[in-house]
Amino acid sequence: MSEFSYWAERFKKGQISRREFLGRSAALAAAVGLGPTSFANFALADEPKKGGSARFGMSDASQNDTLDPGTWPASFAQAAFNGSLCNNLTEIAADGSIVGDLAESFEPSEGATKWLFKLRKGITFHDGKSLTVEDVQESFRHHMGEKSTSGAKSILSQVASIDKDGDGNVVFTLKSGSADFPYLVADYHLSIMQAKPEGGIDWQKGIGTGSFKLEDFDPGASIKMTRNPNYHKYNKPYFDEFEFISIVDPTARTNAFVTGEVDYMNDLEVKNMPLVQRNSDLEILRVPSLRHFTFDMDTSVAPFDNVDVRLAMKYALDRDDILRKVFLGEGKKGNDTPVAPAMPFYKDPTPQFDYSIEKAKEHLKKAGLTSLDVDLSISEAAFPGCIDAAVLYKEQAAKAGININLVREADDGYWENVWLKKPFSGVDWYGRATCDWLFSTVLAADAPWNSTHWKNPRFNELLIAARAETDQAKRAAQYGEMQQIVHDDGGMITLAFVNWNYGLSKKLGHGTIGGIFPCDNLRMTERWWMV
Repeated sequence: MSEFSYWAERFKKGQISRREFLGRSAALAAAVGLGPTSFANFALADEPKKGGSARFGMSDASQNDTLDPGTWPASFAQAAFNGSLCNNLTEIAADGSIVGDLAESFEPSEGATKWLFKLRKGITFHDGKSLTVEDVQESFRHHMGEKSTSGAKSILSQVASIDKDGDGNVVFTLKSGSADFPYLVADYHLSIMQAKPEGGIDWQKGIGTGSFKLEDFDPGASIKMTRNPNYHKYNKPYFDEFEFISIVDPTARTNAFVTGEVDYMNDLEVKNMPLVQRNSDLEILRVPSLRHFTFDMDTSVAPFDNVDVRLAMKYALDRDDILRKVFLGEGKKGNDTPVAPAMPFYKDPTPQFDYSIEKAKEHLKKAGLTSLDVDLSISEAAFPGCIDAAVLYKEQAAKAGININLVREADDGYWENVWLKKPFSGVDWYGRATCDWLFSTVLAADAPWNSTHWKNPRFNELLIAARAETDQAKRAAQYGEMQQIVHDDGGMITLAFVNWNYGLSKKLGHGTIGGIFPCDNLRMTERWWMV
């Protein structure tokens, strides 16, 4: 990549300002004897056009959705409120790298126990108020403290203090070193909102610094937003407005997409792809991801508090059969670790949990049982293919003496009323960019989103040690041991790792699409345009 291409790419991603880009372009042009605007005009001519209204058909809205950033369990709220209404200090770029967002820079010191974030100047909220350090402090404190139920509580447990260091500088002091901390502050809960004079944040107003301003929010039904004309990223966003429309049923969502009621649909099931392929005005995007589907057992209650029962349940699942019949071979079968093969420090634990009636019966016997009856809570809202996968699991497990009663839960409110509350349920996990972020969110003993309620002392000891370890070989060994522990002892039954499958009208334009989180790392409304 040439030096000009490097700076042009950073400019288009919003990583440098228009002023800085024009200055660097002029300097490069002068160096090769060209006019001062030659390079810049070339890059700017390639900018996507502005205008238009986009409609997005979304699978996972709930009547219980709110503007509180401590909640936001699914992509309907996350892509609207974190990805459109608000910003974080940092952002995960489409290529998976971490870049500044509201922070123009971030630097570690003292063995990565301190992190200095320098805020960009001139950023304002939708009501015209300037962004301050106090807004950042209170936005983070919203997720901290003993009474917090936020999904980000566990990843902020390592924060000792959040201090102001001069005008526009925020210093996080950590309890131990963390090289991954800039990734953690990109978590979709950690949106920056306005601080109230008495402390806390004013999330109820729905005012952020993001690319769009909230016009209407009907929980469980729709969200409408219009472009923020004062957005800090050059020329973004491109849409004049957009609307998220809740269509939980996968067949209804596919029909709405095929008939043109929406321009986009998320969670396109593999079995419905032929309907889309018949229409030359539509396209299917398969975006590689860290996403995985699980059936999670609550290890704090019987019968799942017995590790042999958990192992019996794992061996009673034919993952190959489910991958073939439900996901039509698109994906990689799981082995009961949430770390995806594409992640740093991935290590496939042994043995692979292949279907074995004999081993399932053997572990039931070790648990003092000859048979087992359990309820499995499922829903279309849990993950694409959840119902079909559960039906197959029921048939497979029955051969080992395990009777799985399938409890069809309501789609609306599944994430509020079933997940984290019912002892055995289907779960859709996004994955995270780093092992520390993933484990701290999903498996740490004190994590609010630890849906298996699993508490393993050795695992939690290694979690803290690996976070601060600077020797990469030692860190790899620690994360490898942690993956083996959760494989052997944990309550997650991982069916498969899969792609993000989207349906898009060819009226929508886009660049490289990020796959850490859904919806282009939740930034599709900011990054996409009408062609």
